[in-house]
Amino acid sequence: MRLFSAPGCHAPRLRGLLLAGCGAVVLTGCAVGPNYKQPAPPAVPRFTEKPMPDSTQRAEEAYGRAQHFAIGADVAGEWWTLFHSPRLSRMIADALRQNPSIEAAQQTLHQAQETTLAAEGSFFPQVTGTLNRQRQKFSPAQSGISPATRGFTGIPAFSVYTAQLGVSYTFDVWGQTRRTVEADAAQAEYQRSELEGAITMLAANTATAAINAAALKEEVEAEQKLVTAEANLLKVVRQQFELGGATGTDVATQEAQLANTQTLVVPLQTQYMQARDQLAAYLGRVPSVADVPDISLDELTLPGEVPVSLPSQLVAQRPDIRASAAQLHVATAQVGVAVANRLPQLTLSAFVGSAPAAIGDLFTPGNGFWSLTNQLAGPLFEGGTLLHQQRAAVAAMKVAAANYQNTVITAFQNVADALTALSQDALALQAAQAGERAAARSLSLAQMQYGFGGVAYLTVLTTQTQYQNAVITLIRARAARYSDTVALIAALGGGWWNRNDVAPPPEGLMRSLLP
Repeated sequence: MRLFSAPGCHAPRLRGLLLAGCGAVVLTGCAVGPNYKQPAPPAVPRFTEKPMPDSTQRAEEAYGRAQHFAIGADVAGEWWTLFHSPRLSRMIADALRQNPSIEAAQQTLHQAQETTLAAEGSFFPQVTGTLNRQRQKFSPAQSGISPATRGFTGIPAFSVYTAQLGVSYTFDVWGQTRRTVEADAAQAEYQRSELEGAITMLAANTATAAINAAALKEEVEAEQKLVTAEANLLKVVRQQFELGGATGTDVATQEAQLANTQTLVVPLQTQYMQARDQLAAYLGRVPSVADVPDISLDELTLPGEVPVSLPSQLVAQRPDIRASAAQLHVATAQVGVAVANRLPQLTLSAFVGSAPAAIGDLFTPGNGFWSLTNQLAGPLFEGGTLLHQQRAAVAAMKVAAANYQNTVITAFQNVADALTALSQDALALQAAQAGERAAARSLSLAQMQYGFGGVAYLTVLTTQTQYQNAVITLIRARAARYSDTVALIAALGGGWWNRNDVAPPPEGLMRSLLP
C-alpha cells in the first residue's frame, strides 16, 4: 500500500520517529478482517475469439496502408504523434492542459491524499495543552465567617492560574486505525486511477472528435459538389425538354433530386458545427472563442504499426481496472474496520499540571497535580447494529469484487471489439474504394450518354444516387480506420504510464504498518 502526502510537502523527522515508536506498540496487536489481495489477471492467450491476422488488408496508399499488429509492443505515451499531424498534437496537448475536468480530478486526488494524511494522525497520541486564569471572590457566608466579626473587612478577590498538559492514546490492538488508513490510502489510489483515466479518455475523445469533424467536413464538401453537378444536370434536362428529348416528368424529377441533395447538406453542416463545439469543450473553451483548427483526413497518417498489449498486461494498464481494484481494496479494509468496532478498545489518558495563585508560581513545588487513567471499553449490547454493519461491509466487499470482474470483462471486450473493427475496416475501405470508382465511372458515362440521348433519364438518376452514397461511404470508411485505431489505443490503456501527467505519490509514512 502507498500513502500520500501533499505535493511538495515532506513529513517532519519528529513525526517519523514518533510513528516508529507508536508502530512498535501497534504491531503487538493484529489487524482483524481480510487482507486485500490483488486479483489475478485472466489466464487467456488472446483477446479475440479466433486468432487475429498479423496485418490488416492493404488499401490504396492515399487512404492508408496495411496495419501490422505488434503483439506485446508498448503503447507510446504521446500516441497521437503516430498520426503525424502537428495540429492534432497541439489540439490534444491544449485539451490536456486546459480542460477543467482534469483540474477537478487532480484536486479530488489531492483531497484524497490529504484525507489519508489526516487519518494517519490517529497513530499518534493526542496531546492538548490548556492555560486558564480564573478571577473570583467568595462571600463571607461561603467561607463560614460572619460579616459582624470584629475587624473583618471581607474576603479579597484572588486569581487562580491553571496550566495543564493532557495526553490520550488509544492502542490499535485490533488494527482499526490501520484498516481505516488502509481504506483511505486505497481511496487515494482510486482517485489517482480516475485521474489517469480522465486524461486517457480526454486525449482519445479529442482525437476521435477531430477525426469525426474532418470526416463531416469532407461529407459536406462532397455533397456540395454533388449539388453543383446536379444543378448543371438540371440545366441539361431542361435543354433536352425544350428540344423534345426529355419529358416534364424528367425535369421535375431532377429538380426534386437537386432539392433532396441540398436538404442532405443541412444536417451534415449541423453535425459538423456540433463536432467543432464538442472539440471546443474538450479544449476547455466556449465555442465563440475556441478557434478550433480545421483538420482534414488527408493530413492524417494511418499508423502502420499498431501496438497490441498482452492480455496479462491489460489489467495493470487500464485505469478503470486499476480504479475498480482500488475500490475492492477500500471495501476489503472496511470489513476490518467493522470487525474492530465490535471489539474492546484500550485507551490510556493522562494529564499533569500546576494551579498556583500567581502566574509566576506555575513551576513552584506544591502547586502541581496529575492523573493517569486506563480505560478498557467495548460494546456489550448494540441491538445487533455492529453485527449487521459488519455483514453489510462483507456484502459491499463482494459487490466490489463482482464489479471488478465485470470491469475486466468489459475491458477485454473493448480490446477485442477494436481489433475486430480494425481488421474489418480495411476490408470495408477496399470495398468502398472499388464502389466509389465504379459509381463515378457509371455516373460519368450515364451523363454523357444522356446528353446524346443514348439513355433514359432514370438511368442518370439511379447512377447519381449510387455515386452520392458511394462517396459518403468512402469518406466514412477512411475515418473509421483512424477512429478505430484511437479506440484500440484507448482500450489498451492509452500509454499513461509513459507520460508524466500525474506526479508519482511519495512513499507512505506508515507503509510498513499496513498489510
